[in-house]
Amino acid sequence: MHTPLSTKGATEVRMEAWRISFSTEISESLLQRLSYIRKMRDNERGVHEASYAPKPSGFAAVGIFLFFGATMASLAAITLLWRGTSLDRIWSLNPNAYRQLAPLGRSVGVLFFLLGMALAVAGVGWFRRCLWGWRLAVAIITIQIVGDVINCIRGDWQHGGIGVVIAAALLLFLLRPTVRKAFA
Repeated sequence: MHTPLSTKGATEVRMEAWRISFSTEISESLLQRLSYIRKMRDNERGVHEASYAPKPSGFAAVGIFLFFGATMASLAAITLLWRGTSLDRIWSLNPNAYRQLAPLGRSVGVLFFLLGMALAVAGVGWFRRCLWGWRLAVAIITIQIVGDVINCIRGDWQHGGIGVVIAAALLLFLLRPTVRKAFA
């Protein structure tokens, strides 16, 4: 015969088993929900499964190159927009470029500022492995090639030719399937 004590003990065992089962279900449900929330959050930020693929060699170098270009374009913009500062000495590295750009006035400074911003945005997208970052980098390098070809047509074979070779090599790197797969 069962005594009230043994009934109470059996009830406690059943309650404990129910609590364990219930807490396991809640834990699994919570983990599924957290996983779903993370997936949605990552999609909003532009992070996709493809971005977890291994980075191809040279990946960081391209990102650093984009930020270096942003810095140099911004520096050129500053010196063209606000002349007579101590930063003007930087043009001693390329006096021919200064002689060609200075007469064009402040509008060229604004264009260099926009270029610097575009390069910085591309660098951010590149390191976040967002598809738009890759596309922006490809567009910028393609425009650079067009500019270098125009330089060759104008007769500046040395700078234009070297620019075409370097930019084309960089564009070929960007268009490699292994590089493209690193972006979602």
